[in-house]
Amino acid sequence: MTILFNRVTVIMAALLILAALASPSALAAPQSVQPEPRKAAAPDEAGETGLKPVQAFDVAQGKVVRSVPNDKSFQKMSKKWLKSVTGLAPQMTADNSCTFVYRIPLAKPAVVKADAISITTNDVFLFYCENNPPLLLVFDGERKPYLLLFKEDIKPFIRKVGIPVLAD
Repeated sequence: MTILFNRVTVIMAALLILAALASPSALAAPQSVQPEPRKAAAPDEAGETGLKPVQAFDVAQGKVVRSVPNDKSFQKMSKKWLKSVTGLAPQMTADNSCTFVYRIPLAKPAVVKADAISITTNDVFLFYCENNPPLLLVFDGERKPYLLLFKEDIKPFIRKVGIPVLAD
């Protein structure tokens, strides 16, 4: 029980860190309901597209372990995921089999429809879970989190990022 509690605590801490990465004011009081349009990233952190990089967060290590340039391919994959959303996840948090969380900054805000709600987001967070289907996490303009189920294949994304190494 203690191990499970510690693992859930680490995952929740990862969510807070990723929220802070998504926006410096993520933990501050919300200013607006709609996310602001994404500004170009500084040249030292931007890829060819002018976007912030895609980041891989290792839950066990508690830190970002890889950053790769954000490109049209990542944008296309994340849009496919968002279009394939089947609804809100019944759980409040990802479980302890989720070993990596990936942050994909979007080129422009995207609208996600889940059940009876519509969410506009600037970033997509993908939870890679070894024993369960992957999950998406998005934040609305008030920084409220939504954990989503979806049906799109993530293997091309994982292979492109390079971690974890997938068996063929």
